[in-house]
Amino acid sequence: QVQLVESGGGLVQTGGSLRLSCAASSSIFSYDAVAWYRQNPGKQRELVAIIRGGGDTNYADSVKGRFTISRGNAKNTVYLQMNSLKPEDTAVYYCNYNRVFWGQGTQVTVSS
Repeated sequence: QVQLVESGGGLVQTGGSLRLSCAASSSIFSYDAVAWYRQNPGKQRELVAIIRGGGDTNYADSVKGRFTISRGNAKNTVYLQMNSLKPEDTAVYYCNYNRVFWGQGTQVTVSS
C-alpha cells in the first residue's frame, strides 16, 4: 500500500506563488507516473500536471508556462511549483501515483 501526503497549500494573492509537495511512503516515484489533480466542489477532478517514469511531463493548457512538476532527489517526493497564480487556480489539489493511489489533498486559495 502506498501512502501519499500533500503539503504546501495555503492562501496567496493573485500573482503569487506556492510550491506543493507530495511525499510517498517509499521511494517509488521514479517508476511510474505521478500526477497532480485539482477539484472544486461540484466539479470533476481535473488533471493539472503529470510526470512519467522517464521524466517527460505534460500540463493542462490552463497552467502551461506557470506550473512546473518535478521530482525530488530522494525519489519519494514530487513537487508542483505554481507561479503567477490566478483566482481560478483555487481548488483542492491532489497527488496521484500510477492512477491508483491518492493523497488527502491540500487546499489552494488565490485571492483577487
